Amino acid sequence: MKQLDALMAVEHGLADRAILREQPAETVGLEDGRDAYLNYLVRPTSIGGVKPKTVKRYNSVLDKFLSFAKGRGVTTWNAVTESTVEAYIDWLDSHTDKYGYSTQCYEVRVIMQANRWLVKHDKLPKTSLLTIPMKKCVESTTYCYTSEEIVAIVDHCRQRPKLRWLGDVVVALVCTGMRISELANLRHADVDLDGNRILLVDESRHRRVGNKVARTTKTGRSRSFPIHRELRPILERLRSGEDGLVFHGPRGGCLKSDTVRNILVREVLTPLAERFPSPPDTSGFINGRLHSFRHAFCSQCANQGVPEPVVQQWLGHCSSEMVARYYHLHDQESQKHMQRVNFLLSR
Repeated sequence: MKQLDALMAVEHGLADRAILREQPAETVGLEDGRDAYLNYLVRPTSIGGVKPKTVKRYNSVLDKFLSFAKGRGVTTWNAVTESTVEAYIDWLDSHTDKYGYSTQCYEVRVIMQANRWLVKHDKLPKTSLLTIPMKKCVESTTYCYTSEEIVAIVDHCRQRPKLRWLGDVVVALVCTGMRISELANLRHADVDLDGNRILLVDESRHRRVGNKVARTTKTGRSRSFPIHRELRPILERLRSGEDGLVFHGPRGGCLKSDTVRNILVREVLTPLAERFPSPPDTSGFINGRLHSFRHAFCSQCANQGVPEPVVQQWLGHCSSEMVARYYHLHDQESQKHMQRVNFLLSR
């Protein structure tokens, strides 16, 4: 009835047409709003769509928030207020063993994005727009392995036949700074042993061939970097493979991040924990994960004098936009820097 009254008022020149955008015809259920937002995100990347993995992460966050909201008697997005979200943040903060500061910031950002989309597309009135200030998380809580710890991890794996595959994976991660998802998708065609380079290709903008799943990088851009001397023997040994992939899991199949992480924690970090004890209530060796090797790569490069623009290009980061725009890294300079870094101490 209110929408009809507003329409009549506009038609008779008694109100501005903008009020029609401020009065949705009906309330938006929590699941309906979530589904509408996620369906919007899966549009083609050429017009702003996101990757399937991103949609999956967003869905996980929104599912958790919706469950929390329902527990407080909230069943529609119209009833989601800043107090609702703040209570959710308090709940996350009470479980800091699972949800640290960066996770809290991320989840609130996802909720706010969904809310803004619903308002922008006239599914919610403008009065429903949430404004919750969140301080940007500028520091990482991810543990960074030391060189001594990395050597111990690699030696532990190499001394056990069933873990040698993991030793290869660790060396590859720490000598390239690649994410585990990038390493899992690395193909022999990406490795140029003659040119001593690895090329990570983002295929999100390539034309699809058959049912082939496009490989992507987090930044959506391809990048390349030199092969470190510690990694080269492994790549030479692993050159054969029917599926085209360079690295494989414990049973010869595709690398799965969950499997690699679980085995790393259970069969490597836990047995070595007494050798590298952590101070009470402090993140330490036992808390390290696969992404810790990427942090170690970056730290070792910085500590040993590799210029920031060089490391930035190797990692595929784009934070220092002006530096990246004007810095041209020639192959000879890149090769020199890569080969003088000692990732595994002096072997």
